Amino acid sequence: MTFAIHGLAVSRGIAIGRAVVVASSRMEVVHYFIHPEQIESEIARARSARNSVIDELRRLQEEMPKDAPGELDALLDVHLMLLQDDALAEAIRHWISDRLYNAEWALTTQLEIVSRQFDEMDDEYLRERKADLEQVVDRILRHMKGVPNPVGAPQVAPQDGVHESPLVLVAQDLSPADMLQFKSKVFAGFITAVGGKTSHTAIVARSMDIPAVVGARAASQLIRQDDWVIIDGNEGVVIVDPSPIILAEYGFRQRQNELERERLSRLRFTPSLTMDGQKVELLANIEQPGDGPAAVHAGAVGVGLFRTEFLFMGRGGNLPGEEEQYRAYREAIDGMQGMPVTIRTLDVGADKPLDKAQPKDYYLNPALGLRAIRWSLADTAMFRTQLRAILRAAAYGQIHLLFPMLAHRSEIEQTLAQLRQAQSELDMRGLPYGPVKLGAMIEIPAAALVVRTFLKYFDFLSIGTNDLIQYTLAIDRADETVAHLYDPMHPAVLRLVSEVIAAADAAGKPVCVCGEMAGDVSMTRLLLGLGLRSFSMHPAQILAVKQEILRADTQKLAPWAQQVMNSEDPAELLAP
Repeated sequence: MTFAIHGLAVSRGIAIGRAVVVASSRMEVVHYFIHPEQIESEIARARSARNSVIDELRRLQEEMPKDAPGELDALLDVHLMLLQDDALAEAIRHWISDRLYNAEWALTTQLEIVSRQFDEMDDEYLRERKADLEQVVDRILRHMKGVPNPVGAPQVAPQDGVHESPLVLVAQDLSPADMLQFKSKVFAGFITAVGGKTSHTAIVARSMDIPAVVGARAASQLIRQDDWVIIDGNEGVVIVDPSPIILAEYGFRQRQNELERERLSRLRFTPSLTMDGQKVELLANIEQPGDGPAAVHAGAVGVGLFRTEFLFMGRGGNLPGEEEQYRAYREAIDGMQGMPVTIRTLDVGADKPLDKAQPKDYYLNPALGLRAIRWSLADTAMFRTQLRAILRAAAYGQIHLLFPMLAHRSEIEQTLAQLRQAQSELDMRGLPYGPVKLGAMIEIPAAALVVRTFLKYFDFLSIGTNDLIQYTLAIDRADETVAHLYDPMHPAVLRLVSEVIAAADAAGKPVCVCGEMAGDVSMTRLLLGLGLRSFSMHPAQILAVKQEILRADTQKLAPWAQQVMNSEDPAELLAP
């Protein structure tokens, strides 16, 4: 029976495929397809991990103190029974041999199926055995993590003919590290039960240019493995088990989207000029060093934001050293073919914890806690390691160095002192480094209100609208329960953005918007009217924004933009 699930539209486009429902687990699991010749070795991996857990539990039983409660021994017996269940072993073999899933994916897929069976049981005691199964699977996954092809290993990209139909991912949530595992385009789209329009899950989805719906709270309960699913990333709707008529309609829309992309692609080499001759800089946001070629292909004239935190995440606390970072920044520079690269120093905390062991609610209010530049200034050795790597890479190309979440003059002075010390350390080691332009993120209302102080210290500014909106409106941008209050068109937000643009222009210094507002085509004309001439966004959004710029006349937009900004309800005047 066809039914729809509503969520938040975060990445445009239409995806049609069979559902892969990922069970919630404390372990991060990589998903990839194997080659047919790997089937037996993958089955052996799963069997070996299962046998290791069996041996571990038996050893625990043998070593259990005599005064231990009898329930503990009974619990271990239940776990051993689940591990030795032939049906579980056969099901894992099926997912590996028939679907070419890697062993971890096969295991978590079967966990999701059996978990549903437990949920449907009438007996409360039997329903609670679901937790036992999850613990058993967690133990197996932990054993797998220590053998070849561990979590985080490079994936094997799907080969032509390996699977019969496109796949869409259904999950409770996905961390930025999870999302990076899907860069190989294994999945045509994804659905999560939680998340907001500017959560980092959504941001990475847009950077990958795949349709996505988040905040679809019932998705993981209502969608079953292998269900046909349509993801409408334009409207935020998920259609499950669609009828042939609905499939045909969305197939047509999918083809229309592809034709629109082809039409936009013709603008790639067109200069970014408004109708009245204003030159507008279109830059790319990137997450990985290897993202540069895609940015160049999309027509970017540089990188406006390299989010370096993705180099640090999902490593279990084993942070990258100076050499590894230096090579990453060199790769980003080389990929941009001589164009400038803006590298933002580590921005972690809040919805971007470094380690999954410290979830975003580890602190009472992580968005207001130790994050971004505060984190870096609290660990100056780590900070200077990153600064040295960036400075060394600057000897080989244009680097603009960007500092996040500054609010106080004392923070600015401490940050610049750390930069000078990093330069001194390189001098002492005799290592070459290059000059960098220095910039500050304006993402805290306090920074926007004292922006003229910032302009005394920095060569350029970048407005991070995602956090600026969050802090101005006191809205957690990753919380779908208040997502409807996250409003880039709020008069207070627009006035702060306008004042920063005007102050930078008066000082003769560049200012860029690098938040999600920059890639929102409905905001392009307004930002142009407010005086913005530099936009940084995900490469997939550049051509659509360029189309709006080519159709714009800034002389006509300027008075209209002031009227919108001064309105009590700017959204009513958004269309000029």
